[in-house]
Amino acid sequence: MLIRVLLAAVLAGVAAGVFATAAQSVRVTPLILQAETYENGGGHDHHAGGHDHGTTAGTEVAETDEGGAWAPADGWERTFFTLMANIVVGAGFALVITAVILVTGRTVTLTSGLAWGLAGFIVFVLAPGLGLPPELPGTAAADLTARQTWWLATVLATGAGLGILAFRRQALWIVAALALIAAPHLYGAPQPAEHEALVPANLAVEFAIASIATGFVYWLFLGGLLGFVLDRVMRSEAAHLEAAA
Repeated sequence: MLIRVLLAAVLAGVAAGVFATAAQSVRVTPLILQAETYENGGGHDHHAGGHDHGTTAGTEVAETDEGGAWAPADGWERTFFTLMANIVVGAGFALVITAVILVTGRTVTLTSGLAWGLAGFIVFVLAPGLGLPPELPGTAAADLTARQTWWLATVLATGAGLGILAFRRQALWIVAALALIAAPHLYGAPQPAEHEALVPANLAVEFAIASIATGFVYWLFLGGLLGFVLDRVMRSEAAHLEAAA
């Protein structure tokens, strides 16, 4: 049964990766390409400071040719590598959610899958995005290691806080959960020394909104599909065991 459940989770993640790539092409990717025209025309290399300008599963990784380093060309090559990255990330996220579901012993349905997807959006997109909103190429950013550390700490704290809220109802536990969720934001996300940008401010805001909105749709799709698939697999296995008995 476990193998079938894990296989179903991987397939749901693959489908979510395909969906993410299609969703990004609606608004996220065009905004990245538009921003790159400002960056390439500005004559400054803003990648040298270790900037990253997007994430998979809700935004797209945007890369330019930096110091002769290889980067996928625009068009089908870029779309292909974005698709591969989204598929890998989608399968990974699906396995993480499935593992949590199995460990907690919760029943899973389409409805509960949507709830898991919403939780994933809050943990991996919304909470980190409050401190480190998705960035376009040509936008100044703080040290990459500092941002990655803060992002990981925010994800872990938010996930732990939501887990406590889901399984504990005592006042002390609720206070502890809220404190965990708030802690990274009270500490503050790392910020660049200079807030320099080659892209217009309205374009950066539009990109942040589009990325978060795409992430929201993606996580609901992943959670709903995962809940639907796991429900069918578990029902099938239960019926098989009853018939064998």
